[in-house]
Amino acid sequence: MSTNSSIEWTEATWNPITGCTKISSGCLNCYAERMAYRLKAMGQENYKDGFNLSVHEDMFDLPLKWKKPRTIFVNSMSDLFHEKLKESIILELFKVMREASWHDFQILTKRAERLDEINEKIQWPDNVWMGVTIENGDYLHRLESLKKSGARNKFLSLEPLIGPIKNIDLDGIDWVIVGGESGPFSRPIKPEWVSRIRDLCIAQNVPFFFKQWGGKNKKKNGRLLEGKIWDQRPLVAAG
Repeated sequence: MSTNSSIEWTEATWNPITGCTKISSGCLNCYAERMAYRLKAMGQENYKDGFNLSVHEDMFDLPLKWKKPRTIFVNSMSDLFHEKLKESIILELFKVMREASWHDFQILTKRAERLDEINEKIQWPDNVWMGVTIENGDYLHRLESLKKSGARNKFLSLEPLIGPIKNIDLDGIDWVIVGGESGPFSRPIKPEWVSRIRDLCIAQNVPFFFKQWGGKNKKKNGRLLEGKIWDQRPLVAAG
């Protein structure tokens, strides 16, 4: 949990679930895995099992205790739609999000099939932003699952962008975030990949947010795209 997240497109993180397993090429150098083992070495109780999937019921009601409205990234250290996570737990966490109606919640998944599977069982609150991660053109099928979901607010995280996405139909999508991979083994991102997505967003009138170029020294590499910071966000809040 962090009340002041360093992630550029959110304000806080809430991790009632930690740990995950790798399912696609974007997972190769998972930042959450590196962080989990670092926190384990520091003696953090919620990471005593490293990056194994773990449920922390004592964290379920945390957003209800935060009285100041904020934007909260759900499970930055896991995937809420993990195949080994009980459906009842997923639905319970959505119940918490409905009750904490003064916050906006952001959820990202690579497990579009699980989203499809339980979509109709979720009572989708207006304050939830549902997103999928797409790291290159091989995973565009996740977008279709997102579009079919009952979420009112839908966004894409094209991060880490490790390959080109030549065309993408953004009908029904409210926001697009793009970022390069960071860390010691980061794979390169090409400027033309980013510019292409930016141009598609402009053409389809979708806010575009460029998070970072990434690399071994992401701070040095910065966020400028063609001399400009792209910090666009949807104009209307979820709630």
